[in-house]
Amino acid sequence: MAAMIEVDGLSKRFGGIQAVNDVSFQVERGEVLGFLGPNGAGKSTTMKMITGFLEPDAGTARLDGFDIREDPIAARRRLGYMPEGAPSYHEMTPLSFLGFIAGIRGFSGAKAEERITAAAEQTQIGSVLYQPIDTLSRGFKRRVGLAQALLHDPDILVLDEPTDGLDPNQKHEVRTLIQEMAARKAIVISTHILEEVDAVCTRAIIIARGRIVANGTPEELESRSERHMGIVITATRETCEQMIADLDALDGVAGVEMEPRGLFVKPTDRGHDILDPVRVLVRQRGLSVSDIRIEHGRLEDVFRDVTTSRGGEAP
Repeated sequence: MAAMIEVDGLSKRFGGIQAVNDVSFQVERGEVLGFLGPNGAGKSTTMKMITGFLEPDAGTARLDGFDIREDPIAARRRLGYMPEGAPSYHEMTPLSFLGFIAGIRGFSGAKAEERITAAAEQTQIGSVLYQPIDTLSRGFKRRVGLAQALLHDPDILVLDEPTDGLDPNQKHEVRTLIQEMAARKAIVISTHILEEVDAVCTRAIIIARGRIVANGTPEELESRSERHMGIVITATRETCEQMIADLDALDGVAGVEMEPRGLFVKPTDRGHDILDPVRVLVRQRGLSVSDIRIEHGRLEDVFRDVTTSRGGEAP
């Protein structure tokens, strides 16, 4: 069975800038793909090409088997897209805007009312349905943009920065909504907020300088961190100072670093488990520590590494 989203060799140049360079990936139904990258990496340009809002110089995308260049109307019928900034008609109210979108999507009468009500409830914009969009907060404007993307209950969602401008409670609500929809849809979320990956994504792609530089599950990407399989010890500074030398002498330990709340014990091999010998040493020394745990890695470290000059291409 073909993937719901198939991106094949997309490239785009603006003058002397290669914004996107031969980007390819697939997204299956049930996947939430985080599309990550620093500002200017090519995220939004890629999203616009996938959704047919920008003509690529090379390559194409297929949505549920329909080529966005050869059969754009059929492809877009299966797509819900929230562009960067969630643009809308600011003189309209959310209700009139969603009514306009419903008409474009081919809904009328009771069916249109049903879809508008469902989208408004999903995005929790009922309290502002009759206010001009121009008077709404940034967070509500973004939720109106999300509502129009969900209105026709599409199988494919492409959301560009869906939680940008939302407060913590609103972010939680949107992330919960994405999790609830995930099993039935193929979803791509463009973001530079790394916590979004842990919160909702089943897989993540990191793009830098227009190219994919990492691709994997959050766990796979975290395993590329230099902190992967290291040991974090939470204890007082005095206790930490008493055990640094002994920890540093353990087999499999590459080094010990003092941190604000304790120690980080780095293994010689990122796949090597040194938790048990560290626990044994602490117990033998009779030292009191608050916590000893394995560090699974930090996505922010991997992100920084692969998006700078040190980073390489995706495996």
